[in-house]
Amino acid sequence: MMKYLYAILFTFIACAQGQAQDYYSRLENDTLTIGNKLIERKFIWNHGNLITYSLADKRADQCWLNQNESPDFHIVDGRVTATNASYQATEVKETVIHPAYLETIVTFSLGNTAVKRVYRIYQDCPAIACDTYLKGSSEANWDGKTANLADMKNIESTADMQSKQVTAVLDQIKLQGFHWQTKIVEFQDVTDWNNNLVFETNIIPYRKNSYRGNLLFARNNENGKGFFMLKEAPSSSVQLNYNGHDFITAFGHFQMTGLGISAKDIRNDEWRKAYGCVIGVGTNELNQLLALRTYQKHLRKLLPERDEMVMMNTWGDRSQDSKVNEKFSLIEIEKAARLGITHFQIDDGWQIGKSPNSAVAKGSFKNIWDNPDYWKPDPQKYPNGFRPIIKRGKELGIEICLWFNPSVQHDYADWEKDAQALISLYKQYGIRTFKIDGLAIPNKQSEINLRQFFDRVLEATDHQVVFNLDATAGRRGGYHMFNEYGNIFLENRYTDWTNYYPYWTLRNLWCLSKYVPAEKLQIEFLNKWRNANKYKQDAFAPANYSFDYLFATTMAGQPLAWFEASGLPEEAFSISGLIDQYKKVQHDFHLGTILPIGDEPSGRSWTGFQSIKEDRGYLIFYREDNPNKTAFVQTWLPEGTQVKCVPILGKGKAFSQLAGHKGTLKITLADKNSFVLYRYEISK
Repeated sequence: MMKYLYAILFTFIACAQGQAQDYYSRLENDTLTIGNKLIERKFIWNHGNLITYSLADKRADQCWLNQNESPDFHIVDGRVTATNASYQATEVKETVIHPAYLETIVTFSLGNTAVKRVYRIYQDCPAIACDTYLKGSSEANWDGKTANLADMKNIESTADMQSKQVTAVLDQIKLQGFHWQTKIVEFQDVTDWNNNLVFETNIIPYRKNSYRGNLLFARNNENGKGFFMLKEAPSSSVQLNYNGHDFITAFGHFQMTGLGISAKDIRNDEWRKAYGCVIGVGTNELNQLLALRTYQKHLRKLLPERDEMVMMNTWGDRSQDSKVNEKFSLIEIEKAARLGITHFQIDDGWQIGKSPNSAVAKGSFKNIWDNPDYWKPDPQKYPNGFRPIIKRGKELGIEICLWFNPSVQHDYADWEKDAQALISLYKQYGIRTFKIDGLAIPNKQSEINLRQFFDRVLEATDHQVVFNLDATAGRRGGYHMFNEYGNIFLENRYTDWTNYYPYWTLRNLWCLSKYVPAEKLQIEFLNKWRNANKYKQDAFAPANYSFDYLFATTMAGQPLAWFEASGLPEEAFSISGLIDQYKKVQHDFHLGTILPIGDEPSGRSWTGFQSIKEDRGYLIFYREDNPNKTAFVQTWLPEGTQVKCVPILGKGKAFSQLAGHKGTLKITLADKNSFVLYRYEISK
């Protein structure tokens, strides 16, 4: 057992806890304990430089003892003793963004480097998060590379197996056993260039090796119990100070690496945040995914009046800013209302300043604030400001939204002016939903200033603003950072360039939904009648699908009508009935844990989504261009349970069945490229 275990470092007991032990944090002598009714993690105090003692999954009656004697957080030689340790635990009250949580702050110094580790734990959430902040100075190399295994000596003795630690570690745990079935998940954004967004690597850890990804799931094959680790950072390919990997495994030893900050980034006078880390527990794949999603849903509440939307943005028809003006906007609002749209977003072109993407006058994002009126409505296009369109939007039940590109030069040095521009638009017009485009985060100062920009806007608007964070290009936040600020504008796809295929869009949503909340992704559907001739005889051309089906592919996410409504043929407006019915269940559907079911969309598959809400929920089934009218589709339903399904949308008949192996249900859809949304209940 570790030599530190019974060392008496303190003679007092510190304790903080929520009501009725919903969560707790206790420092007793040499042991810090953080937990709730689902999870508990104990640490050896070690002068503040914590060493995990144990990790417990209370529901599974499983407690693992950490076999590692090194501190969880590593940036310097392990022989350096921490000093100036402090402990504080306070309850952070609920806000309109997040539920209440218990915050444990541990600070200490390693030489000239001050470290602050802030642990967060929520009620009814089987995960504990940790945010790390650094201050001071350091001569250490935090982003060293792991040796290429091909350059290592062949193993003929125990000494040959040793590998020197050369990189910073955000968190780690070392557990007994050699049979850890492990999955690492890597993500890609930059969706203008990438159309394959999720990559899974399944391993059994052996000797030390490194892997890329934001997520690691591990399950001990001897008893089926396990845990997950989440790195709250951008996708691996765009992280700051990246050392080439995010996880290192060696048998039962799991390390999360890469701080996203280098020694030269820290300052003596301010705390600077590294990437975050989360550890959670779950006994099987479903329980681990539910645990992960529970944590993710705690980062930002999903409020129906603020966060749910069926948005229309006209940029998808490639007119860019050539049509944008008051008359055009009013026409689009009228047409949008006929469709059942809830949010109309005016993209680039509403403002006085001209962007590089302007079709009418090539502009620039450089030195935006040389023109103090850059982010005011263009008086030639909107002579009455936004008042007429805001007024008409309210009459028709449509919220007006805007596009915005923060001032990227000098690491967002003008973030305060950018924030004030949005605050002014909110206060003058009540506009609260902004698509944030053109982001570039090449260094830590850029990230810091962007966070300050977002936070300032939220504070000044009572946290009512929603940011649609564009993930299409550049070095941005990806899927696991900035999640508290809004949702993700996932991709640009255009019939003009024949790169919009309904099953491609459905596939990207399906793949991401296993690990990213689907309800936080804006998913596009396009005008299928435009550019039909460009697809020639393509079997998967948009024109080969009904307009209802195109909308249905977006329902698990936040639907995005990526077109000009005034360009639709009259027959398109018959979709309004489907959209109106969808809006009645949208929020309840999104409140569940949405996971993919069936086979991966391919254009020929039976596929879908399940929204899990304890003993009830929703099931969407899609029969793509598949020859079989009936299929056996795997779901996340418990095997052998009786489930009753009632159709809500689409074409399908009510039924009651026993779920088969792996939750299989027998589903019938008479037509190819059709769908059905069921509400289900599990019989007790």
